[in-house]
Amino acid sequence: MSKKTFTETARRAQIVAAAIETLAELGHARTSFARIARRAGLSSTGLISYHFAGKEELITEVAATVLTEFREHVLPRMAGLDSAGAQLRAFLLANFDFMATHRPKLLALLEIGPALRSGAGDPGLLESDLAGLAELLRDGQRRGEFREFDPRVLALAIRSVRDGVLRRLAVEPELDLAACAVEVVRMFELATCEPGETWAGEQRD
Repeated sequence: MSKKTFTETARRAQIVAAAIETLAELGHARTSFARIARRAGLSSTGLISYHFAGKEELITEVAATVLTEFREHVLPRMAGLDSAGAQLRAFLLANFDFMATHRPKLLALLEIGPALRSGAGDPGLLESDLAGLAELLRDGQRRGEFREFDPRVLALAIRSVRDGVLRRLAVEPELDLAACAVEVVRMFELATCEPGETWAGEQRD
């Protein structure tokens, strides 16, 4: 990698990091190139425009960056588990672990989600993430571990609950995420299993 390419890559990453912090603090509507430039310590917004044609391109890059880090955090925790229930539990717990250590990144993603879903940026980023979760649920049904339900609807419910906890965390920084994780895991175990059963295939008392 040439020195120029390295410098441009580092500048691009700096802009994305500043955008994440600005989005997390101010929200999508109040995030502008001017505010991002100030946070990044850049002399002008032209340095942002050199790398990103507009706000839509930048938020797409933010989403791609956060989702890549999220997947790198979550997927290894699911690897090697031999049941869909164990994988879903690992997925949920990893979400809360990531939330505890990368709160601004998830808040930024939460802020730009509506814009991406409305077509401002690349809506396929969020859709692919949702599709992966729905496929995990569908696989549990194929294995006979999960009851019959609409996998996409439940995937949306899981994401909505996660986002709801994140919104609460934004205004209540001392929120006990470990306790929240226990309740959410229990909620979706009940939602996916037949009455009286657990993800381990055991009968619940």
